[in-house]
Amino acid sequence: MAYEIANYVLKITLVAAADLSAKKYQFVKLDSAGKAAAISGLTDKPIGILQNAPVAGEECEVLVMGGSKLVVGVGGLTEGAAVKTDATGKGIALTVGTDTTHYLVGQSLTEAAAAAYATVLINCVNAGRGV
Repeated sequence: MAYEIANYVLKITLVAAADLSAKKYQFVKLDSAGKAAAISGLTDKPIGILQNAPVAGEECEVLVMGGSKLVVGVGGLTEGAAVKTDATGKGIALTVGTDTTHYLVGQSLTEAAAAAYATVLINCVNAGRGV
């Protein structure tokens, strides 16, 4: 079962580039204008996990580093798994050494099936490829 971690390490405020109201607890990225945008590909570099549900032009609360709930994608997550984003912003397992074009952005603290919530520790500040 996922749980919330109360004290954020690093949370920033960005403007939503589009309607992100269905993306709460999913990864988002920066667009070319410096706004928060939905992830649209496996190789997108996440800026963090969206903590609220803004529409276009509203403020987004984005957790860049720390602990958060995360919506899990196909395949689920196991406890201790390395985490990357799928093509829609959900968290999925990263196979270190194999997924070398994807960004390693965290580790799962809890196990969760697809479409459920996991608790993860993330660091998107200077995320590297899954080498």
